[in-house]
Formats: sequence, structure tokens, C-alpha cells
Amino acid sequence: MEQTLYLDRHYSLVEACKRGDRKAQYELYRLYSKSMFNVCMRILNHMGEAEDVLQEAFLDAFQKIHDFRQTSTFGAWLKQIVVNRAINQLRQRKVQWVEVEEAEYVGEEALLQDETDWEVERVRAAIQRLPDGFRTVLSLYLLEGYDHEEIAEVLGISESTSRTQYMRAKRKLVEILST
Repeated sequence: MEQTLYLDRHYSLVEACKRGDRKAQYELYRLYSKSMFNVCMRILNHMGEAEDVLQEAFLDAFQKIHDFRQTSTFGAWLKQIVVNRAINQLRQRKVQWVEVEEAEYVGEEALLQDETDWEVERVRAAIQRLPDGFRTVLSLYLLEGYDHEEIAEVLGISESTSRTQYMRAKRKLVEILST
């Protein structure tokens, strides 16, 4: 199978990091830290943990920078490290994933028929109020663009559990926003 190499706009910075250039590391950190922190917050919903995970993820990335082969952009590669770190942190909290029967699955279309324009801040605050499992699956699916198969693999749950957690998260989110 042929792999595609991506021309990354930060290629020169990545190459400088591979040579041990600290200024290049700082520049990559400056370019990506805010967006990666937001990924951590969406998954963890705890500022201190998100900050710690962010730092550990960047340390991992810079230690493994020689493994980066340009089969994706640097940002996508880094995001995978950040998501994995955040999920590992979440697992340390002992999040309970609920296994359910496939028959309990309800079509997505039925849950959000009334497409109301909610203010971004109100929705963000409501997402933060979701239980960890719901918030994680919802964030990975809606905000990070993972599909249920990828979520299941990353979280170590079944695909049907991912779908169910997502559906319940949406239902709970609608409930929170309705009050």
C-alpha cells in the first residue's frame, strides 16, 4: 500500500526540531499549544489535567519527532498524541463506559429535529456539564471528527457503545440546554 507524503507548512520547523533546535520546538509549541489545549479541555474538562496532558503530549512529540514520517500533517500527528494522552488521563479517573444492546440504539435524526441556534458559550458550558464518558465520545465525534470505529478503538470500547454514548450525550445535552 502506497503512503502519501504531506507537504506540511511547518516542515522546516519539524526538520529543525529533529536536529534538536530548541527555538523550533518553542515555535511549534507556540503555533499548536492553544488548539491542542482546547482538545484536552474538551476531553478532560479540567484545566489542571488539561495543562499537564498538554505538556506531556508535547514532550512525547518532541522525543518521538524522528518517528514523524509526513504521512499526515504535523498537526494531525500531534493531535493524535494529545488525544491519546487525554484519553489515558481520563482512564485513570476510572470512567465507566456503559455497554448496551444494539437494539437500544435510536436513530440520530430523531433526537435533534428542532435545529435551534444556541449560543456557542451556552453549548460549550452544557458540554462541560456532561459526564466524562458522554463528553469524551461527543467531543471526539462532533468536534475532533473521529468516527465511531476510531472512537471504539481509541477508548477500548465497542462501536455500539460509542454510538450509544454519543446518542445519550446528545440527549443529555438537549436536556441541559432546554432547562
